[in-house]
Amino acid sequence: MTPTSAPTTEQKKDRWASGVTPYAEMGYYDADYVPKPTDVLCAFRVTPQPGVDPIEAAAAVAGESSTATWTVVWTDRLTDHKHYQAKAYDVSAVPGREGEYIARIAYDIDLFEEGSIANLTSSIIGNVFGFKALKALRLEDMRIPTVYVKTFQGPPHGIVIEREYLDKFGRPLLGATVKPKLGLSAKNYGRVVYEALRGGLDFTKDDENINSQPFMRWRDRYLYAMEGVQRATATSGEVKGHYMNVTAATMEDMYERAEFAKEIGSVIIMMDLTVGYTAMQSMSSWARRNGVILHLHRAGHGTYTRQKTHGVSFRVISKWCRLLGVDHIHAGTVVGKLEGDPAMIKGYYDTLRLDHVPENPEHGIFFDQDWCSLAPVMPVASGGIHAGQMHQLLQYLGEDVVLQFGGGTIGHPMGIAAGATANRVAVEAMIQARNEGRDYFQEGPDILENAAKGCPELDAALQVWKDITFDFQSTDTPDYVVTPTAG
Repeated sequence: MTPTSAPTTEQKKDRWASGVTPYAEMGYYDADYVPKPTDVLCAFRVTPQPGVDPIEAAAAVAGESSTATWTVVWTDRLTDHKHYQAKAYDVSAVPGREGEYIARIAYDIDLFEEGSIANLTSSIIGNVFGFKALKALRLEDMRIPTVYVKTFQGPPHGIVIEREYLDKFGRPLLGATVKPKLGLSAKNYGRVVYEALRGGLDFTKDDENINSQPFMRWRDRYLYAMEGVQRATATSGEVKGHYMNVTAATMEDMYERAEFAKEIGSVIIMMDLTVGYTAMQSMSSWARRNGVILHLHRAGHGTYTRQKTHGVSFRVISKWCRLLGVDHIHAGTVVGKLEGDPAMIKGYYDTLRLDHVPENPEHGIFFDQDWCSLAPVMPVASGGIHAGQMHQLLQYLGEDVVLQFGGGTIGHPMGIAAGATANRVAVEAMIQARNEGRDYFQEGPDILENAAKGCPELDAALQVWKDITFDFQSTDTPDYVVTPTAG
């Protein structure tokens, strides 16, 4: 096909420099557009540069993340390019945030390769975040249409199958990250694993930055950690596990480490978010084929999820990771040392665990999301939590969660196994109180104190950490709050 005529010189000019509003004019904004059920929908927080109209800024985001470039191009005549144009269809000011707007943008499903988070993210968050006309840009939420959800396999196992693998029901799972993260020899590392597991934990784990350093190569760590797992299993009669971190420089290395972990009997492996979406999705396929639980540490996420006005919300990362398929993901604690507003954390946990997530601005959820029976992901809470917070953790996070007490196990004054026992007694006391119909949240300190009368390990933990809190204001909070009604 040959175009009938090429664009004029005037059309080829930099439309921004000329002061014309090109993207809205070119069809990337349409207030009358009604999104189709098959559209991918995005909610962007847009902060335009001074003098840039918010509608034009929203249209620019739609254009730059779909078909547009900085000028008119004659090759638009070679295809029905309007079919592929994203549409900004709603632009609303953010309450109480001057100069910020929520732009809702619809993308036709034909823009995305089936079953590929790498392609989806390259499309949605490609060049547009560096666009000069925007002071800041944040992807707040996405609606993944059901027809696109069904092109993904999701978590290799999910919560139900994991509990059946482990034969553990009715309570949160308990874990601990080996501390110090770096510097232990492989044999001493294995000792920590054994002590924590025999004391009552279900899991221990590698941390995000322990891979295969000179002081402890990965194969040695796996062998000693697995020895600890097997000894603790024999001692307790319970299924135990240690998250073997398979993060490595190449996929070949990651597969080698995963295969070795499986060969020596590990029920679970882990990887870091920093390996990238293609590597994560590849490891998900491996875990499904090999019947191994897959844990994801969200290493690095705070570099782009934490800021209020720029980056990508963690709820979006949660959706991408549920699609590509992980069994666990760190998702916040509310009461720990890491960022976490209670309402936002509730939104993350719902996104990971529910089959249908309704729109709920109070939890930062901008769209209804149907997961079409895609398996749920087990959220992991870690970072500055301890046994004295057990009532709060259960209230905020529920029972389908892994509670990981690193320092809150290994820092116990009576030793690692005692720290694990304190956590196990605390969670079982709280679950019993809940099952009895008690107001465990309000009565939590009393429940723990009574349980500690018969458990010196828990008593010591409460004495050491009873006043430890991390009360800092969250940087990422919902823009919409519940307004109490009179009466």
